[in-house]
This record gives sequence, C-alpha cells and structure tokens, in this order.
Amino acid sequence: MTQDLLETTEGAVRILTLNRPEKLNALNPSLHEALASAFAAIETDPAIRAVLLTGAGRGFCSGADLMQNLGGDQRDLGASIDRHYNPLVRRMRALPKPIVAAVNGVAAGAGANLALAADIVIACESANFTQAFIRIGLMPDAGGTFLLPHLVGDARARGLAMLGDTITAAEAAAMGMIWRCVPDAGFAEAALTLAATLAAKPTQAIAAMKHAFNAAAVNSLDLQLDLERDLQRKLGRTPDFAEGVRAFSERRPPRFSGAPEFQG
Repeated sequence: MTQDLLETTEGAVRILTLNRPEKLNALNPSLHEALASAFAAIETDPAIRAVLLTGAGRGFCSGADLMQNLGGDQRDLGASIDRHYNPLVRRMRALPKPIVAAVNGVAAGAGANLALAADIVIACESANFTQAFIRIGLMPDAGGTFLLPHLVGDARARGLAMLGDTITAAEAAAMGMIWRCVPDAGFAEAALTLAATLAAKPTQAIAAMKHAFNAAAVNSLDLQLDLERDLQRKLGRTPDFAEGVRAFSERRPPRFSGAPEFQG
C-alpha cells in the first residue's frame, strides 16, 4: 500500500511529502492523520530544527478530496474541519520550528491555505494558487479568511476568495502572498537549501518570532511591546545568544545549537 505521506530527513530538516500524486495530493483522513503524527513527532525531536513540506508529482495539494464520503447532498463539513483542518493549521502555526512550504504545482482551496500556514512559502514558476471554494458553493477554510487578508490585504483577499481566480506563483509573490517565486529548474534543491539555512539558525529565536507574530494579530501595541520584552528576556539567557555575541566578537560565523535557555 502506498504511503500517503513520505517522511525523510536531511541533516536537521524533516521533509514531509504529500504522496497522492494521482489525486494531486488531495487531503483525505489518512493523509491528515499522517500529518498530525508527523508534526507531533517533530515537536518533540530536538534533532529536527526545520520542516520542508511539499508534494509529489505535478501538484502541491488540490485541497480536500471531494470524492471521499459523498453520501447525500448535505454533509457536515464542520465536523471534518474540527477533526482535521483546524488542528493541522493550529499545530503548524504553533510549532516552535520553522516550516517551509515548497509549492511545486497546483495549490488549490485548502491546499493553498495549507501552504500559507507555513512560515515561509516558495513556489516554482509553473505553480499556481486558487481559492477554489467558491466553485463548489463554499467559503475559504483551513485559515484562509485569516491568512489571506493578513498577507495580501482585505481588497485582494476578497477578490481572490469571491472570484476564485487562479494566479501564478509570480503573481502570488508580487502581491506578498508568498516569499519567493523561483525557477522550476533546481526548485527542489533551492527549497531544501532554504530549509537547511533555517535549521542552522537559532531555533529558540525562531520559536519566539513565531509566538510573537501569532500574537500580533490580536494584541494591542502595548501588549505586543510587553511580549517582545518577555520573549527577548528569555532569548538573552539562551546558549545561542551567548554564541552569537561570542562569534560577533571573534569575527567568525556563529554555530548555533538550538538549545533552550540556560537553567538556574
């Protein structure tokens, strides 16, 4: 039986490859369960310091597998969202390690928003994005109504959602939806290099950044300033901060370990 999710490791990077290429990696319960298990393991593995999420074949993810559980005209989509999609997005945003989404082809509906739930999104030139929900009488989920306005602004978010237009990776980069559009040639290598670069960064600092960026969506300026103070205080007690200062004074590249704050 083919695995719905392939897991490999390159150095400190865990590579998660959605592996239903015949379905453009559409999300089904089995794939959701595999992703939940994979992220749970990554959370507690100190050897893994970055995640690379991509898709097999010519698609990243075409969204929900609409051919699953077709019984009846009316379906409780909220139950599936509660069981699978919301926990996945929450887990990705809260993961104290950076996630790179390497969009290697079609990213549609929940598949597009799965990519946007990552910390840094890169896409090859032949990739495209679409909020396809409107085509079947639905609204964006998997965090789409939160992520899109924060990334591209309210006007563009409404247009993308209500019209369901397909945009190229270059267009997505130009409007700030993703970090970068890169050539198809060498895309997998470029994605792994980016993830490896993040894995070599001070892990605790990246975890603190994720915490702060998540909180900024609801905090006032005063609350955010206090949070920055509290997080920076903790970072000032980490081995990586000590190493960073030492490397700066010695005029050499730092060698970050990702270790938590000093005890005592």
